[in-house]
Amino acid sequence: MTLAGFLAYALALAVAAAIPGPGVTAIVARALGSGFRSSFAMMLGVVLGDLVWMTAVVLGLALVAQTFGLAFMAIKWAGVAYLAWLAWKFWRDGINTEKVQAKKGAGGFVSNFSGGLALTLGNPKTMIFYMAIMPTIVNLKTITLPDYLLLSLITVAVLLAVLSPYLLLATKARGFLQSPKGLKVLSRGAAAFMFGAAAAIAARN
Repeated sequence: MTLAGFLAYALALAVAAAIPGPGVTAIVARALGSGFRSSFAMMLGVVLGDLVWMTAVVLGLALVAQTFGLAFMAIKWAGVAYLAWLAWKFWRDGINTEKVQAKKGAGGFVSNFSGGLALTLGNPKTMIFYMAIMPTIVNLKTITLPDYLLLSLITVAVLLAVLSPYLLLATKARGFLQSPKGLKVLSRGAAAFMFGAAAAIAARN
């Protein structure tokens, strides 16, 4: 691949990632509800999901993904169910001052990481980018192993650069909401964001 090809891919990925979708919504909601650690774990899962799709397309597995549609539908609905469960949990339990402080150091890295991964693997927006748009930008027939490794590094770097500001801003905003009334609004807002993300994924074909 040429330098122009790598730059075109990086730019297209940055634009696609910056457009708010279920992934961004889930990360923001998780940051509002549970702080940096949980949302960072979810963001890493989202990044890995993108790498899986990028690798699948590079290896020529887009046709396989389309052929075995039931497996990908199952992943999609697993992501929907995970977001809906998080939304219900925040709506039911809410957030208090003790939870805001405690959850910053709480566990759940694996569950949040897995949730981000499942969400991305079943996100039609991600599928469309890698299966439809990427082949028009990158000549998949000429990709070598060094090209693939560089594409992987670009994917990780671009996604972290684009998604991190969403996460950090949501985490910072969370710190200003310490009153009981503010925390109630925060928990209900996080639940609404997650319900919205779940509904957005469920509604797309």
